[in-house]
Amino acid sequence: MSNNTQLGNRKLIVGGFFCLIVIIYVCRLFYIQVIDDKYKLDAQNNAFRYMTEYPVRGYIYDRNGKLLVFNEASYDLMIIPKESKGCDTMGLCEVLQITKEDYLRRIKKACQAPNSPRKESVFEKQMSQKTYAALQEKLYRFKGFFVQKRTVRKYPRPIAAHLLGYVGEISKEGAEKNSYYREGDYIGISGIERSYEQDLRGKKGTSIAITDVHNKIIGSYMNGIYDTLAIPGKPLYCSIDMTLQEYGEKLMQGKKGAIVAIEPSTGEILCLISAPAYDPNLLVGGKERSKNFTKLYYDTINLPLFNRALTAMYPPGSIFKLIGALIAQQDGLINRSTVFPCQMGYPPMGGKPKCHAHGGGKSLVGSISASCNSYYSYVFREIVDQKKYPKFVDGYNHWRDMVQSFGPGTHLNTDLPYDKPGNVPSVKYYDKIFGKNAWRSNTIVSLGIGQAELLLVPFQMANVVAGIANRGFYYTPHCIKGIGASRYIDKRFKVKHYFGVQNQTAYTNVIDGMQGALEPGGTAYTNRVKDIVVCGKTGTAQNPHGDDHSVFFAFAPRDNPKIAIACIVENGGFGNTWSAPIATLMIEKYLKGKTDRVDVEKRMFEADLINKNNKKDALKVKHH
Repeated sequence: MSNNTQLGNRKLIVGGFFCLIVIIYVCRLFYIQVIDDKYKLDAQNNAFRYMTEYPVRGYIYDRNGKLLVFNEASYDLMIIPKESKGCDTMGLCEVLQITKEDYLRRIKKACQAPNSPRKESVFEKQMSQKTYAALQEKLYRFKGFFVQKRTVRKYPRPIAAHLLGYVGEISKEGAEKNSYYREGDYIGISGIERSYEQDLRGKKGTSIAITDVHNKIIGSYMNGIYDTLAIPGKPLYCSIDMTLQEYGEKLMQGKKGAIVAIEPSTGEILCLISAPAYDPNLLVGGKERSKNFTKLYYDTINLPLFNRALTAMYPPGSIFKLIGALIAQQDGLINRSTVFPCQMGYPPMGGKPKCHAHGGGKSLVGSISASCNSYYSYVFREIVDQKKYPKFVDGYNHWRDMVQSFGPGTHLNTDLPYDKPGNVPSVKYYDKIFGKNAWRSNTIVSLGIGQAELLLVPFQMANVVAGIANRGFYYTPHCIKGIGASRYIDKRFKVKHYFGVQNQTAYTNVIDGMQGALEPGGTAYTNRVKDIVVCGKTGTAQNPHGDDHSVFFAFAPRDNPKIAIACIVENGGFGNTWSAPIATLMIEKYLKGKTDRVDVEKRMFEADLINKNNKKDALKVKHH
């Protein structure tokens, strides 16, 4: 073989070798740039930051368009642990006013499941404006950290905390159950915020930002063409009257109890008050919110977080007599002229339950206005001992079923969470207490006057009187009268629910008695309202744990009623002493826009029954 041929072969081999290397590089580059996204993603992760755009939470307005809840800008400090190497740790601790141990603990948490070193998570939530400003100046020194903009709730008036509810961080379990949320997101915890979470929260968006080597955002990727906008939450139009709510809370200062007012013709809640209350602004923010919540939670004397209007169960006392009067008339057992004897108590049981002096036996209307215990002990016995029932328990179950048709012992299916059903004791319960076939009507006769094991929540009391105002039906009580721009509302709130009593003469007789309660000789005469016909019923609910509770419910005006209201003041004694003045002042304020009874109003504003009762309890303990 010639030298020229050998040289040519060598050139081919060397050339082929270099061509092979070039082909390998080209294929590798093709694979990296086109097929395998790993390097592309790593490069993007270094330059891009995918940020969640949180929507503005929906505003809440009262029935007259006044703002109850709006939003304020807030900022969370986020971390991606994998990118935080080289961070000025001490500088960050100084800005956030935390220790190095706190820093390390938070880093560890951010790396644990469901988080990971590559995922963003909250490092410091809801920073103050001062902290945010200080952080922005030095953010370039804190590698792996960036600021996430959010909003927090703000309340122009410190009212309606139990009705509105509050927003808090979702639990780990909650985030795992719902794909919309991530750990660290905020969600409605109670009240309207919880019930209408899906309407209020809106829809998240995403933005892609470009960052430089100093971790600073220098612009948006491709001018934001790949960003998705957050969709704001829907506004809610609440049924409450802000002025009435604020007035009621002022009347209830220094007292424990609840007020619920309903518009009978719609079922819309006009106010819902639980006392003692708290300023909803206390449960907004980061560190301060945690401190305030702890303080409120551990206030075991006042229990400000406890929603008495929806979850406190009380013996209703004499207001319950109206239900007995209606059932007995529906069954044809009594009429307007029916009289039962009263000898300062129920004669068949030796004067128990006791009764006050009101001039002997009364007819139906007079028994309501004078609140005769003996009358309604007889009424209870007449209902459960009817001869048409072969067994006594059948008569009792009839009474119980009729009572539950008015709402007690059931959930009302309202749009507020955590409402309790109260208690109307069953046959099974009494069989367990007294033994099967070992109890009769007189054994449990105090049920007829709203005592014994019978329990109602204030919310149910207001619904009962709203149904009486409507002469036999109610709409499911609800606190939202419109959602979004179209102001739509759930159809279930437009459905009539009928009581078991539909005898219209029965309602006329009962309402005559309620009107008489605020006329001369009635138990609430001193709380009559000028120029308004108020129909009401006082109650004094016996309390085994202390002084009796003061109870009153009413509606007004008599014809075409605009407001039905129930009020309970714990340890307030007679219904006419505290609950009746408060409820009638509320009626007057709502219907007239002002009150003429300035002296009564002043007494309610200044009364401090909480401290008074606390001192009583302290003396009892001392003497004991």
